Amino acid sequence: MIPKKLVPVVLFLLVVYNGWCQSMKGVTGIKDTSYTTSSAYQNDVKNYPQIAVVKEIKNVGIKEKRDVVYREMGDRKLLLDVFQPADSKSKNGMSIIIIHGGGWRSGDRSQHYPMAQKLAGLGYVCFTPEYRLSTEALFPAAVYDLKETIRWVRSRAQEFDFDSDKIAVAGFSAGGELAAFLGVTQNMPLFEGHANSTKVNTSVNAIIDMDGTLSFVHPESGEGDDSNGTSAATYWFGYAKKENPMLWEAASPLGYASSDTPPTLFINSSVERMHAGRDDFRKALFLNDIYSEVVSFDDAPHSFVLYDPWFEPTVQAVDSFLKKVLK
Repeated sequence: MIPKKLVPVVLFLLVVYNGWCQSMKGVTGIKDTSYTTSSAYQNDVKNYPQIAVVKEIKNVGIKEKRDVVYREMGDRKLLLDVFQPADSKSKNGMSIIIIHGGGWRSGDRSQHYPMAQKLAGLGYVCFTPEYRLSTEALFPAAVYDLKETIRWVRSRAQEFDFDSDKIAVAGFSAGGELAAFLGVTQNMPLFEGHANSTKVNTSVNAIIDMDGTLSFVHPESGEGDDSNGTSAATYWFGYAKKENPMLWEAASPLGYASSDTPPTLFINSSVERMHAGRDDFRKALFLNDIYSEVVSFDDAPHSFVLYDPWFEPTVQAVDSFLKKVLK
């Protein structure tokens, strides 16, 4: 764990070298489509022939608004989608920001439209944001984008009719890591981006981490093995782990778990390296009397959230957890 007094040094070095990193071959500006629901299914169905991809649902009780601009940087516009109950009486006062995975390099927010639709049907106002991936910008750009998502969502609590103190951040895989990181660095100036002077805070009230690593440097972590090609995290950081281990540690949610961390739900597959550091993270929460919970699908592949038979139990776990901690 990096001593908090050293974090500013790490981030200073990050900022100094960020411009150099952006010129690396990994920042191509070309969208990486290697991780899609279809590609994941084709890979997983070989070992899990019973799986079925969850499709979007058409529900007259849900109101959707897609491709909403939440952040503009010059000509670049970042989009999100809103899913909410059509009848305001059906809303439960809670909102969920759902962050997609794909190794911080690929994936798409549309992969979680079914989950957002299902949860909206249960009374939640859900948001599915895009964020800059490593083909476009390196860490912590994605963090800055998602902090802006939280500001955008919180500032519109009245418009969408939910409690601004009942915002959960959820994510799958890389999105799960980002969800955890957002939750442990809320309102931390070093990770707020250029909007850190705004009056809208970036605190969240619950974390839902679906198979996202809690540490890039934990002994359980599989990130950083570049022996067979550049790893996803190496692309995201612009440095191999051995070149800049302090940066890899500074980017790990585990190092910031504290008394300020909100209640956290972990939903995990059978792939242990995808939840590296989880148990130590939970220990830190326990020592600070913060509630956490684990739901494990020991027979599931990493992309379980995209498939039946695990989709419905995942949604039920999220619903049960949030009603418990945000009631």
